[in-house]
Amino acid sequence: MNIVIIGAGFTGIQLAKRLISEKNNVVLIDNNEDIVRHASNRLDCNVIHADGNNLETLEEAGIAKADALVTLTEDDEINMITCSLVDSVYPSLLKIARVRNYAYYTNTSRVAKNHAESFSGKKRPLYGIDYMIHPDVEAAKAIVSAVEHGAVSDVFTFGEKFELMALQIEEQSKLDGCPLKNLRTLTQSKFIVVFVETEEGSSLPSGDTILHAGNRIGILTENDNIDEMLKLSGAKIDAFRNITLVGAGRIGTIVANHILEKRSASFLKRLFESPAKKIAQNFVIVDSDKELCKEASEKFPSAKVLCGDITDEGLIQEEGLEKSDLVICATHNHEMNMVIAAYMESLGVAKTIALVAHSAFSDITRKLGVEVPIPLRDTIVDSIMSHLKGKNVKGIHTVSDGSFEIVECDLQESSKFNGKALKDIASPGEYLMLLVRKHGQLDYELPGGNTVLTAKDHLVLIEKAGDKKILEKFSGTV
Repeated sequence: MNIVIIGAGFTGIQLAKRLISEKNNVVLIDNNEDIVRHASNRLDCNVIHADGNNLETLEEAGIAKADALVTLTEDDEINMITCSLVDSVYPSLLKIARVRNYAYYTNTSRVAKNHAESFSGKKRPLYGIDYMIHPDVEAAKAIVSAVEHGAVSDVFTFGEKFELMALQIEEQSKLDGCPLKNLRTLTQSKFIVVFVETEEGSSLPSGDTILHAGNRIGILTENDNIDEMLKLSGAKIDAFRNITLVGAGRIGTIVANHILEKRSASFLKRLFESPAKKIAQNFVIVDSDKELCKEASEKFPSAKVLCGDITDEGLIQEEGLEKSDLVICATHNHEMNMVIAAYMESLGVAKTIALVAHSAFSDITRKLGVEVPIPLRDTIVDSIMSHLKGKNVKGIHTVSDGSFEIVECDLQESSKFNGKALKDIASPGEYLMLLVRKHGQLDYELPGGNTVLTAKDHLVLIEKAGDKKILEKFSGTV
């Protein structure tokens, strides 16, 4: 693919790296000379010093032959206007814009929903933007998912039944010292160990892989089996009767809204183990911004809103925040999120979730004792990559701190894997087939060696990040 990216900030560079590693042709444009020089030294692609919202510049960069345009500047309006400008001349080009202003995001979604018929068929999407990416929404979704699953891991859900969790093996647990091929003797539940992280690095496991305390493993199983998997690893889920949310900004607001307004979800009920009224009474929001606190008090009357500095030990002790079952650090100061989460753990808080800048901080954050780091920029890049992989790819999820990608895709009729059994196309160490949803079926199934793949089956597989050739084999392009 030929992709033009406008904005060479951290997200733009990370996206360009991912695309270049998959042998795509990338042109990166930014109007800051220092940033362009920095990007040129780090990336094997054409980096242009210019204004990306200039059509002549874009045409010189090859927009006429491009497959996609991604706008990632710091200015929402420039991102949106650039897409609209390009759409007026090149309507068939895929256009993705990062938009941080929540009002634009929600208003656009509302208009598109209320006037779906106007934007269906051959009609162009609103503003000419095919996909609008909101960083705060993506981050909040990841945080809420972690809360719903006991804050023991980052979690990915597939269909109605299956979930993938990354768990740490605790000392003296049943998995400590156990070869992977012997795991079936420990439980009757069906599951797949998707990846294994050790001090030496991450890998796709084989039957001879031996698990040890301190390893992190990815386990895919039906959601009814999650509790059993947690017990096997030595992890424990306690009821969340007291939750403290640090940060009343946009991300915090979305998280609070999901937890307080949608707390009827069965998993949340089981976690809280208390009436809805009691949940609300024990939900505390902390922020030092008076205006944000005022807005939070009005929006969430059932929550206790504290206007103060979370780094103030007096505030923590006076309000008893160290007795929280869960502390969620969701401010836009990512370094502070890490420090506060680690500090609250040292005071005795059972579980913490911290929003961090990107996956490079995830391992550091976990070593500080934080259960679940949420890498903001990686969630954005994953979302963009999902749209850039083509219409046959339905989702991309980076796992194991960026070492692997979980890909959701449809098997194409032209694929050489069409009509083949998994045992005949297995490639140990390169990829693992995790789930298959047969064409016409509603639910996924855990595949076996005798599972035969047929055209239009929906597949979930894990591959090394950047290993484009695996996906191409399923899509039928090679």
